[in-house]
Amino acid sequence: MDEVVEFHHEPVLVDEVIEVLRPKSGGNYLDGTLGGGGHAESVLRVSSPDGKLWGMDRDQCAIAAASSRLAAFGDRVQIKHGSYSSAVGWVSAQTLDGVLLDLGVSSPQLDTVGRGFSLQIDGPLDMRMDSAQELTAAQVVNEWSEEDLADAIWQYGGERDSRRIARAIVRMRREAPLETTGQLSAAVEDSKRRGKYKKHPALKVFQAIRIVVNDELGELNRGLEMAYQLLKSGGRLAVITFHSLEDRMVKDFGNEKVRAYDVPGERDIPLQRIDRDPQMSWLKKKSIKPSVGEVKENPRARSAQLRVLEKV
Repeated sequence: MDEVVEFHHEPVLVDEVIEVLRPKSGGNYLDGTLGGGGHAESVLRVSSPDGKLWGMDRDQCAIAAASSRLAAFGDRVQIKHGSYSSAVGWVSAQTLDGVLLDLGVSSPQLDTVGRGFSLQIDGPLDMRMDSAQELTAAQVVNEWSEEDLADAIWQYGGERDSRRIARAIVRMRREAPLETTGQLSAAVEDSKRRGKYKKHPALKVFQAIRIVVNDELGELNRGLEMAYQLLKSGGRLAVITFHSLEDRMVKDFGNEKVRAYDVPGERDIPLQRIDRDPQMSWLKKKSIKPSVGEVKENPRARSAQLRVLEKV
């Protein structure tokens, strides 16, 4: 039970999420990234007396913490362990008034030594959001080829020194497998060009490995389409992102849904466009960001961006 008590996550952009989702009595909502239940609690309170919420999370500790926090809402809330893209089949199509996805890693995951997400504390190379899955960061770091490691570090971390870093990791693991976050961080730091860094030099590498372990971008791609299928006409999709890769995927998905045509191939060639009605619309063209006051109270909110689409 200790982990449930410790799972305290400060949700970001709560007021803004409530403003765009417009929870109402009788409404149906999905929180696909339940976390500690902060956003969900606000949605349930505002949608009283009989708004309903379905909540999902891949983290068993989050499920336990949210279940305890939301117990007072009784049968107005249903909670399930699993990835949000799997909500299709659990929630009926075209029944939801709102879907929320709050992406990225949570504060309890970062702050728990045994999870291996943090650069600040030395822990095992794990990084699994769902501790039941097989793939861990240790397997990626110790078993992937140098080329595949370099490609992942560049593609998911945007790290310019990806080749040098992958070479250093492979060189170090020849002596002994890398088992801790400290060892991975040391391998990265030893291979980086000397200089001053505004952020930790291994930050992008940790991001890349975490994304690989949890298939975060694949899950987002599937989850966005899931949300579209489950939303009713007029329902809204709110997505909070924390880095540019996620934000770009949300923007690309939204821009494809709001246009009045389909394209038969991967390239958008005007002469080959097939007319259709727009499927969604942007609530705002620009993302919604935390206030100065929120960032001051919760520095981890500084990189958050909220984008909102409405189903036509």
